[in-house]
Amino acid sequence: MTPAELEAARDRLVPDVAAAGLRVLFCGINPGLMTAATGHHFARPGNRFWPVLHASGFTPRLLKPSEQHELLSYGLGITNVVARASARADELSDEEYREGGRILQEKVTRLRPRWLAVAGVTAYRVAFGDKRAAIGPQERTIGATRIWALPNPSGLNAHWTLATMAEEFGRLRAAAYADGAD
Repeated sequence: MTPAELEAARDRLVPDVAAAGLRVLFCGINPGLMTAATGHHFARPGNRFWPVLHASGFTPRLLKPSEQHELLSYGLGITNVVARASARADELSDEEYREGGRILQEKVTRLRPRWLAVAGVTAYRVAFGDKRAAIGPQERTIGATRIWALPNPSGLNAHWTLATMAEEFGRLRAAAYADGAD
């Protein structure tokens, strides 16, 4: 993909991979330019979302971004806090995060996943006005939906390794499957 093709994807919207009643709705910060250009979530090479999803046991094999719709068969989905694509998350304003949080609450109320997993604790803090939120399960719920803040799987988040990220995603997986229901 050329730089011009990536730049042309700026501000583009990427459809959610979602359905009602999911076990976990994963939520990225916002689509990157590679995601917007391809239409596939977490598409940038070096993003660790797909490897971590597999390493933590959420998927039986490593999925490619182009196979994102297979997530639905596992009771999983993907959305974003902010819908518009940008090259970097720091291009987003606090107001965009807050508005994204409001829209996300409406979406979760409508879709009723068991868990909303926000991949980026800083984005979660701003979007939901919770300055003290830490990685892990949150006290806040949206209706019956529980919330878990996860580390951002971007390659830029270097202090979280693939192994430590998989461990945290695995904690969420254990909680999401603890009730035994499918």
